[in-house]
Amino acid sequence: MDQAPLQKLNDFIAQADKIKKQDQMDLSSDQDLSIAIMNLVGIEEHFFFSGGKTGDTTYYDLIKDVREMRKELLKKIIKEYDGEVWCISKHLLAASYRLMEVGTKALGQDKKDEAYDFFNKAYNLYSLFWGLNMKLLNVGDIKKLDDGALNKNDESKKGIFDKLGELVKKAINCCWE
Repeated sequence: MDQAPLQKLNDFIAQADKIKKQDQMDLSSDQDLSIAIMNLVGIEEHFFFSGGKTGDTTYYDLIKDVREMRKELLKKIIKEYDGEVWCISKHLLAASYRLMEVGTKALGQDKKDEAYDFFNKAYNLYSLFWGLNMKLLNVGDIKKLDDGALNKNDESKKGIFDKLGELVKKAINCCWE
């Protein structure tokens, strides 16, 4: 088995740890910021539905201010992007947020298996967001790869979500100060 992808991942994690120690990058703060952005998307949705349900256009007017704040904050995480990465990133966060919400409701209804499935899907999308924005995925080559491979040298049988999920667990630890 080719160790290049694993070595690349280990090198990336080591580099991220080194940068964090130098206070040049704080991935745990970026993770907190990504959760805040998810909630801003949720607020935009609630203003939309409140406007529609009540007929009060003031709710629609508030969407603009929240959207501008969301865009400003997203720029702090997504500094460089090409193509549709910006929009894909926003939708990955929004979908992850919504799946967490649905999972939480299912958990409250004691539908644990269903809730866990929603939580797993939410985490997969969240991991994909980070994989995309930490440039661990070469989106130009994705259609040419075998199912689940991160790149053409990746021979692991794990799926892409498992690999990215492991990366997020290793690289982004909100408990490190």
